[in-house]
Amino acid sequence: MVKVSVIIPAYNGDRYLAAAIDSILAQTYRDLEIIVVDDGSTDNTPQVAQQYGTAVHAVQYVSQSNQGVAASRNLGMAKARGDYIAFLDQDDVFLPHKLSSQVGMLEQDDNLGIVNSGWQITDEQGHIKAAVQPWQQIPDLTAANLIIWKPVFLGAMLFRRSWLERVSGFDISLEQTPDVDLVMRLAKLDCPAAWVEQTTVQYRQHEANASKNTLLQAQELNQITSRFFAQSSLTPAIKALEAKSRYQSLVWSAWRLQQTGYLEEMSHYLYGSQFYSQKCHTKTILSWLESFKNYSAEYGDKFDVVALNDAAEWQSLLKRCLV
Repeated sequence: MVKVSVIIPAYNGDRYLAAAIDSILAQTYRDLEIIVVDDGSTDNTPQVAQQYGTAVHAVQYVSQSNQGVAASRNLGMAKARGDYIAFLDQDDVFLPHKLSSQVGMLEQDDNLGIVNSGWQITDEQGHIKAAVQPWQQIPDLTAANLIIWKPVFLGAMLFRRSWLERVSGFDISLEQTPDVDLVMRLAKLDCPAAWVEQTTVQYRQHEANASKNTLLQAQELNQITSRFFAQSSLTPAIKALEAKSRYQSLVWSAWRLQQTGYLEEMSHYLYGSQFYSQKCHTKTILSWLESFKNYSAEYGDKFDVVALNDAAEWQSLLKRCLV
């Protein structure tokens, strides 16, 4: 048995996969295993994974027909032997202290189910653009804060396996947001979570990122949030979080859509968000701009407010909201 299983879902990932695996082998924490789940790749992903051989800390390579990242992670969990589960995307890398810091917290508190952390945003070559430190805005990872703010980057988290089993892993019907859905379901069960106030992983930005599909990402985030609050089994306390949670999801999605040029869709999500805002229309619009500015800064980008204000879609949105 090992303490930590690190699962890497891979699909045509031969370009960066070796760097991801090497970053796990370079961990200061050594009681681990690595499981690469090949989701029907047609490139050299199998050769990259299998070159590590069968020595201690070697990569366990398993494959399946193309079923998506959620199914890959679930298969990895089925193969895993660890008490704790970490996930790393094929194009990201762990920083050397990642596992030792987070395992230490889980070992100190048997009730703790999730240890979260920050992450670095890098460019395609691995140069650091920004450091995301969510605990600055969300100091306590209560169930309410997980449901409202959804501070989820899977590579920055470490899970106690028993909690993942309680919610039966990831929803394989989701392509873009199975991680957010998983954490919201854990929060519903009041899974204890805490921060390691460190950046522990690098999130590589490049043109082939799966997260570039912002239309589907926004659609799924809206879907899972609606589905979550439609559950009849929610406590009154959780049900009371709906407006704040849905507002945050809609504004976040709008920012992602604006970043990728989908201004008409951005205006649709912002218009919907105002019905969950407790502010007057003018203050809600100002809060949209402030959120866009903050989200952009977090990811090392500059928010071009002038370009947005000049856009026909934005002007039309203002007219609709201020009539």
